[in-house]
Amino acid sequence: MKLKDKVALVTGTSPNIGGGIAEGLAAEGAALVCVDALAANATDCANYLKSIGGKALGITCDVTDQDAVTAAVQKACDTFGRIDVLVNNAVVFNRKGVLTMPLDQWRKQIDVILTGAFLFTKHVAQSMIERQVRGSILNIVSTAGYQGEPDNIGYSTAKCGMLNFTRSAAMELAKHGIRVNSLTPTATDPSESVERAQRWGRPAPDLSAAKPVFEMFRSRIPMQKLPSPSDYGRAATFIVSSDAAMMTGTDLRIDAGAIARYWPWDPAAR
Repeated sequence: MKLKDKVALVTGTSPNIGGGIAEGLAAEGAALVCVDALAANATDCANYLKSIGGKALGITCDVTDQDAVTAAVQKACDTFGRIDVLVNNAVVFNRKGVLTMPLDQWRKQIDVILTGAFLFTKHVAQSMIERQVRGSILNIVSTAGYQGEPDNIGYSTAKCGMLNFTRSAAMELAKHGIRVNSLTPTATDPSESVERAQRWGRPAPDLSAAKPVFEMFRSRIPMQKLPSPSDYGRAATFIVSSDAAMMTGTDLRIDAGAIARYWPWDPAAR
């Protein structure tokens, strides 16, 4: 129980990556604060964790609204006494390129990913300092933040920005005993998310149309297997726990070798 008696706040708790990370932290003993702009994602995640014996709280929150963020942090502290761990995972997907992305949509995507991480980091870190908590903050990046992906300009730009946001915040908060790191997922096997949605009491989403895309991803990744949300959950648990006490300003890639791959090599050709 690496996180026994710890309190973790996770933003963006859909049944995909955020839900997998929340379940992974809870499995190691953490009480969870599940935050999402969609009430169903926040409450379903929290209700499932409580149904299996965990402690959890669901909060609906627009991560770009500073008043809503401060209220969410205060509610978490009022409920559990403090926050030990923050995972900035909230995201909005909008696959458009530099020539086709409207300005308002660009601002919205950058705002959710980067401003949301800024606001939660700011206010959670302040609560940690006030309560003398030597906490841990984890930012969820993406392989798209390392590589030039066409027709995904807002997401790729924001995720790249998260890398240096992590390093800068880590340097500033080190004197307070707060570690800041990032975790880089890649294209993720959708089967576990389907199973998780069903466990949360939702109908299974139909992903049949997406199967060829995920098979293409799988064939081109060096390990020939896509990570699952629970893979990220286990890695997140390590980073935020005392096992990684000397890690700060670091990115941990759980990408099955995607970024390390030499570009002309096609793993599917072997």
